[in-house]
Amino acid sequence: MLDGHLLVDAHVHVPVLSTLAPAWKEWARDFGPAGILEDVWRPDGTPRPERLDALFADEGVDVALLFCEYSPKATGYQRFDDLLPIVEQNPRRFRPVANVNPHLHFPIARELERQLDMGAAALKLHPVHGGFRIDDPALYPAYAVLQERSVPLVVHCGTSTFPGSVNEYADPELLYPVLRTFPELNVVLAHGGRGWWYDAAAFLTLSHDTVWIELSGLPPKRLPSYYAKYDLQRLAQRWIFGTDWPGVPGTAANARAVAGLGLAEETVAKVLGGNAMAVYSGLDPEV
Repeated sequence: MLDGHLLVDAHVHVPVLSTLAPAWKEWARDFGPAGILEDVWRPDGTPRPERLDALFADEGVDVALLFCEYSPKATGYQRFDDLLPIVEQNPRRFRPVANVNPHLHFPIARELERQLDMGAAALKLHPVHGGFRIDDPALYPAYAVLQERSVPLVVHCGTSTFPGSVNEYADPELLYPVLRTFPELNVVLAHGGRGWWYDAAAFLTLSHDTVWIELSGLPPKRLPSYYAKYDLQRLAQRWIFGTDWPGVPGTAANARAVAGLGLAEETVAKVLGGNAMAVYSGLDPEV
């Protein structure tokens, strides 16, 4: 809990460092707390689950969603199975999120089902780093599995500076055929349209009951200017808190900054934890 609020960080990266491109480690050092890689990771590049658990406890995080990513052109291979020792450290605090890439996984539904059966709370797709469009028909079998199992889809929706990124694939308009074909599928826009698409992400969210904005990578104090064309009190009803850890100075600091935007108290509770509990699969509210 943080200041009396349930706190879910819906966007956390804890990969094995040896599987990554050098740019990822540079990003973590540039945007994260000083010494974070040496603090949480061992010299061989594997995470210290007990240290990570203590750190998130100190930050008031009740649940953290751990991301992986199969994007060899941009960031490398952040393998799903590498997340499992962290989950075993504290299954109540940590939940893994699945990831697939249509260039690497076939049949794609089989690999998704494998990761879901191992406890994944969602599927994250990264078209910008993975080099594919979110409306690629090759992904539709995965979407069908998600809708059938009531598991949400998280989509990277914003620019990226990593070498090899295909930023035009972050356009949220590419989701329209997916939303039409899978009307019961919850879709979370990670990074909320960062860069060129704040307005498009906000419009998509307000016009679809199944679309949500996730705040990772967005400085909280700038949210009113990013979404200046929209009623912030109304739009914030559809926000989900996330940080993009370790690329953030502090989880608690970001959460308090969101709480300090002048939103209604019940809205703050939804943003910091309530919406995530409603959207993601199988999160445990007994924290």
